[in-house]
Amino acid sequence: MQRWVTIVAMMLLGGLAAFAQADADGSVTKTGDKVPAFNFEVEKGKKSIADYKGKLVLINLFATWCPPCRKELPEMQKQVWEKHSKNEKFALFVFGREENWDVLVPFKEKFKYTFPILPDVDRGVFSKFATQSIPRNILIDEKGTIIYQSIGYEPAEFKKLVELIDAKLTK
Repeated sequence: MQRWVTIVAMMLLGGLAAFAQADADGSVTKTGDKVPAFNFEVEKGKKSIADYKGKLVLINLFATWCPPCRKELPEMQKQVWEKHSKNEKFALFVFGREENWDVLVPFKEKFKYTFPILPDVDRGVFSKFATQSIPRNILIDEKGTIIYQSIGYEPAEFKKLVELIDAKLTK
């Protein structure tokens, strides 16, 4: 019995330690941090975020059921993707938290999104950046440094993100 108590206590402390590393808003990373290493699944196989060093990378974390996410994604399509999708110095990855291809592909087709929407079934990507709250945007510069982060969808905040992307890609 004491062994089980010890095991449960260790599990709880491990979870609390991870939670304690997050800010009050659930952020695990902050502006100025290097992007954490992670791999992800794309239609043609596995990729690593390190494969995109040298590019401006926007990561969006969302869920198909999330109302603010559903407001933000059409703006992502119009204001970011349609403007910069052909720019070789830019990459956009939208990760569906706790969702797989069977949910994401029909969602993408229904709303006619043309940007990459990728699965994050076990929160593997999400957990590198946060413990809670979506949507989230993380902008990573060419050197692999986080230069912008936001939580939730607010048109004025999204406008700041768009302006930063535009400025970085048109210099």
